[in-house]
Amino acid sequence: MILAISPVQILVIALVILLLFGGRKIPELMKGLGTGIKEFKNATKEEEEKSEEEKKD
Repeated sequence: MILAISPVQILVIALVILLLFGGRKIPELMKGLGTGIKEFKNATKEEEEKSEEEKKD
């Protein structure tokens, strides 16, 4: 698999993020990321509903 990430690679990425942003900034970054993902899901759901309504009409 081309995009397979091993646990060691995940650990290295986590350590780099910790070093770059520090322990206090990470929760804020994750909260922002979660909010962005939630908004994206809501937007795609709305678009799917609109396209289904247009197909019915």
